[in-house]
Amino acid sequence: MNEMVILVDKHDNQLGLMEKIEAHKKAVLHRAFSVFILNDNNELLIQQRALSKYHSPALWTNTCCSHPRDGESVLDAGARRLKEEMGFETKLDSLLSFVYRAKFDNGLTEHEFDHVLFGYYNDDPSINKLEVMDWKWVNLDFLKNDIITNSDLYTIWFKIIFEKFYKNFNK
Repeated sequence: MNEMVILVDKHDNQLGLMEKIEAHKKAVLHRAFSVFILNDNNELLIQQRALSKYHSPALWTNTCCSHPRDGESVLDAGARRLKEEMGFETKLDSLLSFVYRAKFDNGLTEHEFDHVLFGYYNDDPSINKLEVMDWKWVNLDFLKNDIITNSDLYTIWFKIIFEKFYKNFNK
């Protein structure tokens, strides 16, 4: 079954549905979410994407991200994907939302109305190896600098979203 994404306008009003790859080929604005999980040491859980991913394989990114299904709330979708990719559950809260656009080398484009979610967890994840190659806890200040110093190690969207997360989370 083809995965569908929710097409939205610039105010996040639903306009319809489109197959995920088609939406990325046509750069159509659609709803997405990005999950950021922190521990009590103010470290962010980041993942290294599996080699089998159709874009950005082996790059480091936020804890998890994806698209809600039709009729699914963003918070429920975030919780579902966190369990599917990282193997645990925790309470998620909304931090911010914004629109971004990022073009990949393979011709696909992320054009997303992204909802940034966050939560707390202090144990090791139990990763789904089909989705995630590796993981680590990283200090937020170190990560902020490492994204600048070693930019090519991180996904395009993570570099965009982390800057907004860092600014809004540390208020």
